[in-house]
Amino acid sequence: MSVIGREAIPKRSKSTLKLPKFTWAWLSIPSLLLAWMLIATQFPSYILPQVWDVAEEGYRWFINGELFPHLWASFLEEVGGFGSAIVVAIVCGFMAGFYKGFREYIVPLNGLFMAIPPIAWAPLMLIIFGIGYTTIIVVIFISAVNPMILTIMEGVLTIQGSEVRAARALGAKKIQLFLYVYLPASLPFITAALRIGFSQAWRALVAAEMIGATQGLGWMVSMGGEIGNSRQVLLGIVLIGGVSWMFERLFFRQIEKRYEVWRLN
Repeated sequence: MSVIGREAIPKRSKSTLKLPKFTWAWLSIPSLLLAWMLIATQFPSYILPQVWDVAEEGYRWFINGELFPHLWASFLEEVGGFGSAIVVAIVCGFMAGFYKGFREYIVPLNGLFMAIPPIAWAPLMLIIFGIGYTTIIVVIFISAVNPMILTIMEGVLTIQGSEVRAARALGAKKIQLFLYVYLPASLPFITAALRIGFSQAWRALVAAEMIGATQGLGWMVSMGGEIGNSRQVLLGIVLIGGVSWMFERLFFRQIEKRYEVWRLN
């Protein structure tokens, strides 16, 4: 075989054979369940039930058709409060990043509202709107919108790289600068704001449901505590953490990875 023929055959690089990267993440949930089971052995089952007892309670709720209405109620409340917070946060965040006067106006208000625990608004909303959907979405909105505005605003303020100067030098108009430079470069910050806002909104949802709702995951926990049903309390806690974990891992983290490459250097 000639030299040319040998050179034409690609050589297999050892660097292309990559082994799966070892991670300790797979131990987190099993270790938590193991700790739960060990601690539960020190208490009567009516005080701290075992994992399988809570699983049995969840199966009973599912078979009886009682679980889905509570999940659906919490989902609708989260969509209403968090969805409206997203719209307001994106508009106000970009305005605060672009206009100094609006930024000077909104930053003190943003800091004031962030210093107040969202659940502190629940009693006032109950007085104004009564028990129900409106009270909960208002509490969710207040808890989520302020950290999202701050995150988006800070992201817009950091976008001052060579791409922005080049676009201005080429005569790009404001709308073109926004659509083709600022908006793509802001997507990682918007995604980060969504993650932060969702975590705040989910906590506020549960807390508000414990005070001013007749159904939902927070109501499950609150009512279980009132009647002394620790299985129901833990079932609600597991569902609250599981739903939040699912959105974080399967939705927000995937979006963040997708748009990380859009960040300007």
